Amino acid sequence: MIFVGVDTGGTFTDFVFFKEGSPQVLKVLSTPHNPAEAVLKGLESIGGQGRRVVHGSTVATNALLERKGARTAFVTNRGFEDILEIGRQNRERLYDLHYRRPAPLIPRELRLGVGGRVNHRGEIIEGLPLKDVDALVDRLRELGVESVAVCLLHSYANPAHERELGEELVKLGIHVSLSHEILPEFREFERASTTAVNAYVSPKMEGYISYLEKNLSKEDSLSIMQSNGGIISSGVAKREAVRTVLSGPAGGVISALHVGRLTGFNRLITFDMGGTSTDVSLIEGAPTITTETKINGLPIKVPMIDIHTIGAGGGSIAWIDEGGMLRVGPQSAGAEPGPVCYGKGGEDVTVTDANLFLGRLVPEYFLGGEMRLYPDRLGEPLRKLSEQLDTSPEELAEAILEVANSNMERALRKVSVQRGHDPQQFTLITFGGAGGLHAVFLARMLGIPKVLVPRNPGIFSALGMLLADTVKDYSLTVMLRGSETSYLQLEELFQTLEDKAIEDMGREGFTPEELTLQRLLDMRYRGQSYELTVPLSESYEESFHREHEKTYGYRHDRETEIVNIRLRATGVPRKPTLPSFSEKSGEDSSGALLTSVKTAFGGEFQETRVYRRESLRWGNRIYGPAIVVEYSSTTVLPPGSSAEVDRFGNLLIDTHE
Repeated sequence: MIFVGVDTGGTFTDFVFFKEGSPQVLKVLSTPHNPAEAVLKGLESIGGQGRRVVHGSTVATNALLERKGARTAFVTNRGFEDILEIGRQNRERLYDLHYRRPAPLIPRELRLGVGGRVNHRGEIIEGLPLKDVDALVDRLRELGVESVAVCLLHSYANPAHERELGEELVKLGIHVSLSHEILPEFREFERASTTAVNAYVSPKMEGYISYLEKNLSKEDSLSIMQSNGGIISSGVAKREAVRTVLSGPAGGVISALHVGRLTGFNRLITFDMGGTSTDVSLIEGAPTITTETKINGLPIKVPMIDIHTIGAGGGSIAWIDEGGMLRVGPQSAGAEPGPVCYGKGGEDVTVTDANLFLGRLVPEYFLGGEMRLYPDRLGEPLRKLSEQLDTSPEELAEAILEVANSNMERALRKVSVQRGHDPQQFTLITFGGAGGLHAVFLARMLGIPKVLVPRNPGIFSALGMLLADTVKDYSLTVMLRGSETSYLQLEELFQTLEDKAIEDMGREGFTPEELTLQRLLDMRYRGQSYELTVPLSESYEESFHREHEKTYGYRHDRETEIVNIRLRATGVPRKPTLPSFSEKSGEDSSGALLTSVKTAFGGEFQETRVYRRESLRWGNRIYGPAIVVEYSSTTVLPPGSSAEVDRFGNLLIDTHE
C-alpha cells in the first residue's frame, strides 16, 4: 500500500508519501482558483495504485473567510429568526469606536421561521404545523437556496420537530444540516452558528471532494483530516464540513505529538510558519482541545485542537503605516505573484525576501534546487522602502525580521504565558517551510532552552495526516445536579452515545473491540456561565474541583452541575513507520558540509557554514553560525547555538548563547 498525506497551503501544496516503507516528499505550488488541481498534479507525480490518501483541506476555511460558501437559508422557531445577528452582547473590541461586527453569514431575507415549540425538558408544548412546513418548502424553492440550516429551540432535548422538517427538506434535493446532528448542546446562538457554518461550507466541500474522487482511481481511498486531530471518511466530511475548518494546522500538531512521544518530549509548543500564516499550539501530554473557536468572528462549537493563527508567514508583506512605522503582514504575497525573489512580478518586499537578502536562504538549495530564486531583483524594492525610513537596505531587512518575530512571539505567549504555562519548561518544535528560519530567535526571546526541528519540516503537517487516528466526537446536554446524580446514572446516559459511536465507527471499518471510548463531562458550579471538561470517573466531582483550582486558583463549596456529556471514539488505522538510524555516528558533521556563505547576524555579515540535512547522521553536531538546507525548509543556527542529530534524524538545537 502507498500512504499519501496531502496538506494544502496558501503557497505550496505538500505531499508526504511512503512507497515500500520509504518516506518521500513533494511540494507543488498551490492553485488558489481550484486547490484540487495542485492535489491531483502531485498525486499524478507520485503515481501508483491502491493509495491511501489522507487530505487536510482549506476549502471550508477559505469559503468561510472569503464568504464564498453556498447560498444558504436558516430555519428556526418563528420570532427567533435574528438569533444569528443578535448573537451575544460581548464586544470584541471594547475601546474601538469604529468597530462593526461582521455581517451575519446568512442575510435576513434567507432567515425563516416556523411554528411549534419544544421546552428545555424536551416536552412538546406546541406541535409543528403542517401548513408551516409546506409554506417553508415552497419559500425555499422560490429563493433558490443550495443549502439550509435548521436550528429549533431545545432540539438537543427532543429533536422530533427537526427530524420532521429534515424529512421534507431533503426532498428539495439540497444540503440539509440539522442542529441536533451537528451539535446537540444547549446555547442556541452557538448551536445555530455552528449549524449555519456547516450548511454554508458543506456544499463547497462536497463538490471539492467529489471532484477529487472522480479523478482518483477506484483502488484509491480518500480520508479527510478534522480540526480535532482525527480523520474521517470523505462521505462524512461532505456532510459535516464544519469539522474540517482547521484540518491543515491540526495535522502539524498531530505530527508534533507523535515525534514528541518518540523522542521523549511530552511538553511542546508547536510553531508552524508557512507562506501565508503562522499557527501555534501547546501540547502537554496531549493536544489542547477547545469548543470555543471563532473563525472570522463566527463561533464554531465542535471540538477542535486549540490553535492560534496570525497573518505572519514567509510571504507577509512589509509596509509603512500612516505613522511612519514599519509593519509586517497580515497581507501576504501568496503563491501568485509571491515574494519579489520568486521572479513572478511581485514588487512588495516580504519576510522571505529579507531572509534571502541577509544570506539566511541559500538560492542554490531552495526547494532542493528545483525552484530558482532571484536575489538580484531585491535591491531596488528594498532601497525604495529603506529610503522612506531613512535607513540602509541591510538594516531594513533585519528590522523586517525583528517585526515579524515580535508578531510571532506574541502568538506564542498567547498559548503559553497567558494561559499559565512557563515557556521555559517546554520545547519549541518548529515546522512549516519558513519555521526553521525564525525558531531559534523566537526561543531566545521566550527563554525556551531547546528547539526540535523534525525531518522534512516543510511538509510536517502532511505527515500528520498519515499519523492521525480515526476520531469521532459526540456530545449531549443533560443539565444534572452533581449531588443528585450517580456514576451509574451517568454510565446509562453514555450508552446512547456509545451505541451511536459503535455504529458510525463500524462504517469507518472498525469493530467495537478495536475502539477506544473516552467519556468526558462538562461541569461547572451552579450559577457559573462556563464549563470545564473532566474525565468520567467515580470521583468526577473531586476531579472537577481540582481542575477548577488548577485553572482559576480556587475551589468552591457550591453545588456542581453536569452540563454536557462527551464521548470521543478512536480507532487506529494502518500507519507508516517513521524511519530511524540503526547506528550512532560521531560528532563530526563535515560529511554534510556543502559550502559557506556570508550571513548577517546583529548587523554584521559572518562566515556561515551550510550543511545538507539529508547527509547528517545520528550523533552529528553543528555549531552556529550555520545553515542547514533540505528540500522542504531551511534551518538557521545563529551564533552561540548548537545542534545535535538524534536517532530519528531530528535536529535538537540548544538555544543558549
